[in-house]
Amino acid sequence: MLSGRHWLTSLNVQILLAAVIGLALGYGLNGLADDSTLKTEVLYWANIVGRFFIDLLKMILIPLIFTSIVVGIASLQAHHQAGKVWRYTLFFFALSMLCAMVLALVMTAWVKPGGDLQLAMFADAMAQFEAKQMSGGEFFAQILHSLFLNPIAAMAQGKILPVVVFAIFLGIALVQHSKHKPDSPRTLLSSLQELLALLMLIVNWIMRIAPLGVLALLTKLMATQDMNLLATMAEFIVLVFAITIIHGVVILPGLMYLFTGRKPLWFWRATRPALITAFATSSSAATLPLSLRCAEQGLGVNKDVAGFVLPVGATMNMDGTALYEAAAALFVAYLVGADLTIAQQIVVMLTAMVASMGAPGIPSAGMVTMIMVLQAVGLPAEAIAILLPIDRILDTIRTAVNVQGDLTAAVVVDHQLNKGSA
Repeated sequence: MLSGRHWLTSLNVQILLAAVIGLALGYGLNGLADDSTLKTEVLYWANIVGRFFIDLLKMILIPLIFTSIVVGIASLQAHHQAGKVWRYTLFFFALSMLCAMVLALVMTAWVKPGGDLQLAMFADAMAQFEAKQMSGGEFFAQILHSLFLNPIAAMAQGKILPVVVFAIFLGIALVQHSKHKPDSPRTLLSSLQELLALLMLIVNWIMRIAPLGVLALLTKLMATQDMNLLATMAEFIVLVFAITIIHGVVILPGLMYLFTGRKPLWFWRATRPALITAFATSSSAATLPLSLRCAEQGLGVNKDVAGFVLPVGATMNMDGTALYEAAAALFVAYLVGADLTIAQQIVVMLTAMVASMGAPGIPSAGMVTMIMVLQAVGLPAEAIAILLPIDRILDTIRTAVNVQGDLTAAVVVDHQLNKGSA
């Protein structure tokens, strides 16, 4: 039995308490006038602390992604497991995203949100919003172009996807080089392995201030929300939260139990720091250092498997985003009085799956991908203006589920590899 002092020294507990305090404090500040001295002062320091925490995570993000993927692929290839990891990973990503979108479409069609709202109340926002039009062909061409960039430039600009692609190529090249020249020294791989160990040490240092960062970010989030707008859009907001929570509490744990026999409580205890940080930062990429730490130390996932599955998942596997975009498309359809057929809903589902993978390098990528989903079934792209004001609050929960999906995939892939080698 832990004493009160030992209980409070647990990082998991500290982050959970920080999240609760931040939400409560932010909600209290929201009721104060914008020119209130107390509100101004608290938000000033919350912004500094929150930004400092995010900057630390971003500082380590690119080198961590690069080294973890290269080392992971080289190690997995050496044990002849890379092919299996690819197959298991992509299969689980597709399965979990498909489940997310089917759930979103079924529940949204059942609830039919937006029937009581009038588009006129958003007329000003829609009139001022200028949608960036992009055809499906242009969108895919832009994605393809964004995959293959100068890796040094991509690292400097913080573009994750081309860094992932280059790391995969380099990892495979290291393996092929060692096969053709087995006697040559593996200096580069050894250096990257040592660099990865040092980066994980830095992650442990950053984790010490994670509770303060989470508290600051959630305080600012709640204090700056427009509560009147949230009340107006409450039905849709509650629906998205409900769908996302069902996916995170029922679907993903169910898939994990089906493939591994692991209990959800074990998973949530081990991943709580990453999930709460994802909720606070609304960034799967920024949460990646913590996800890697939770996967290796909390879930016991092989570091090479985690080093491959999680960085790839942070750019490709977006369960929360996919279900949100599918639900949002139906929501917009109800607002404008359109009745989507089953065939059109399938088009929405497939388009959302592709769009949710993201497209680094496209200006306003989030808006462009949502517009792509709307245009796929003939809905007005300008309706994105309805979703923009509430996007920040919805981004919290869907990012947490995005990260949960990546961590679940890492557990499943690691279990399948262990089962296959047993």
